[in-house]
Amino acid sequence: ALAEAGANVMVHGSRADGLSELEHSIRAAGVRSGSLAIDLARRGAAATLVQSAIDQLGGLDILVNNAGTLRRSPSEQVTEEDWSAVIDINLHAVFQACQAAGRHMLTHGGGKIINIASLLTFQGGLNVAAYAASKGAVGQLTKALANEWASKNINVNAIAPGYMETDITEALRNDPVRSRQIMDRIPAGRWGTPQDLAGTVVFLASDAARYIHGHVLAVDGGWLGR
Repeated sequence: ALAEAGANVMVHGSRADGLSELEHSIRAAGVRSGSLAIDLARRGAAATLVQSAIDQLGGLDILVNNAGTLRRSPSEQVTEEDWSAVIDINLHAVFQACQAAGRHMLTHGGGKIINIASLLTFQGGLNVAAYAASKGAVGQLTKALANEWASKNINVNAIAPGYMETDITEALRNDPVRSRQIMDRIPAGRWGTPQDLAGTVVFLASDAARYIHGHVLAVDGGWLGR
């Protein structure tokens, strides 16, 4: 969506699988693209990714913090390894990427940072204590950074997707009971798709959102309003 709107786009994955294909599709939109495969759980990896984007594309005006992971388990069974794995990707790496991008934007006239929060920024969920904790923190981090950087022409906002048809929700969608419970509560009557987020990302990355700071925008088919 950002490429179709005219942005040069750096793509990332923890593995190289599929990155070249994604780069090709971005370039087909008539813009430039770069890529880097790196594990964001590694300390310093997010800063490396940001610097690689600057080096490959000549600058950085937009950061979309959309890497994430989830480990399902009853809270009394959560291991320290699983807790750390989720917090490292969903919170530590998010801050590190914001910090690295923010340092660049502060000295280059500003920019847009879009974090990916969740419905669990507002709710507790079931059997996902680490995920809920991390996404609650992303919401507060978004507000904290907006307080510091809004006057510096940096917009920091977040999107809270509802229940989306992605790999991370496959187990829920394959569970006939939980899937029906979720569907029955979504006023729109369907699970969301990644395409449902496209317009929101482009909007928050554009000048149309220049006076929006520290907001967590739910794209959830009406779930939170139910």
